[in-house]
Amino acid sequence: MTPLLHSVLIGFLLVNVFLVTAAAGLWFERKWAARMQSRVGPNMVGYAGVLQPVADVVKLLQKEDILPENADWWLFQIAPPLAVFCSLGGLAVLPITPTEVSVGLDVGVLYLLAIGAVTVLSVFAGGWATNNKFALLGGMRAVAQSVSYEVPMVLTAMVPVVIAGSMNVSKIVEWQVSHHWLVGLSPMTVLGLPAFVIFMMASLAEANRIPFDIPEAESELVGGITTEYTGMKFALFYVAEYVHTLVSSAVAASLFLGGWDGPGAPGFHWFFGKTLFLFGFIYTARWTWLRFRSDQLMRLCWTWLVPTSLVLLAATAVWVVKVG
Repeated sequence: MTPLLHSVLIGFLLVNVFLVTAAAGLWFERKWAARMQSRVGPNMVGYAGVLQPVADVVKLLQKEDILPENADWWLFQIAPPLAVFCSLGGLAVLPITPTEVSVGLDVGVLYLLAIGAVTVLSVFAGGWATNNKFALLGGMRAVAQSVSYEVPMVLTAMVPVVIAGSMNVSKIVEWQVSHHWLVGLSPMTVLGLPAFVIFMMASLAEANRIPFDIPEAESELVGGITTEYTGMKFALFYVAEYVHTLVSSAVAASLFLGGWDGPGAPGFHWFFGKTLFLFGFIYTARWTWLRFRSDQLMRLCWTWLVPTSLVLLAATAVWVVKVG
C-alpha cells in the first residue's frame, strides 16, 4: 500500500468513526442529562431510545429548506458544511497508534490551532448571511469569544510543545511515552494539569458549549446563528459542535494524556478511551454549570486565564532550560 493510499484510508476511517461517535453522543447526552436531572430521556425509538438520533435525521431530512428574504445565498449555503469540514480537519494530524496517523506534520500543533480558529468563520458567515439581527449578534459573540479564548489555548498548547521540543503531535506523544504523561503521577503535573484545565476550558469556549454558549443563548438570541436555519443545514451546525468537542477531546488526550500510550490494550483503544472519557466529562460539566454572561466570559479569559497561561508557559521554559 502506497503512503498516500494509507493516509487516505486512515483519514477515511477516522472521519467516519468520529461522525458515528458524534451521532451516538446525541443519544448519550440526552440520556446522561436525563439521569442527572431525574428524567427518563429518549426511550421510545429502539432499545432505551438508542435509535433516536436516526429518527432525528429522518425528521430533519423531511423539513423544508427555507432561504430567508434578502439573505446572502452563497454564504447561507456554504456556512453549515464548512463548519463540519473545519471541525473534522483536526483529525489529519492526530496519531491513533505509534504508526497510524494521516499526516505527520512537523507543525501539527500549529495546524490544529489554525483549523480550530477557522471554524469560527463559518459560524460568523452563517450569522451574517441570514440577514437576521439575532443571528448576527450570535455570530459577533462567537467571533469575540473565539478570538479571546484562542490566546490562552495557544499559550497552554505551547506547554507540551516546549517540553517535547516539537510541534509534531506524534513526537509529543512519543516524548510522553518515554518520559511520563503531562497529567499524571509525575513532577510535570504541576505545570501540565493547570495547562490541561485551561486548554479544555478554551476548547469549550471555541466550540460554544455550556457554560460558554453565549452565541446560542436562547433566552436572549432565540437560537443565535441557527435561528433562520432549517432541516439539514441546522443539523450540520449541530453536528459540527459535537464533532468539534470530540476532536478537542482527542487533541487534549494527545497533548496532555499520552495519546495512544497505556498498558495492556492496543494503542488505539487507549486513544479512543481517553477521548471518550474527556467527551463524557465535557457533557457532565455542560449539565452542571450555568451559562456565563458575556462580560463574565471575557473577564474570566483576560483577567485569569491569559495571565495564568503566560506564567505556566514561562515556568515550563525555565524548567526545560534548568532541568531538561
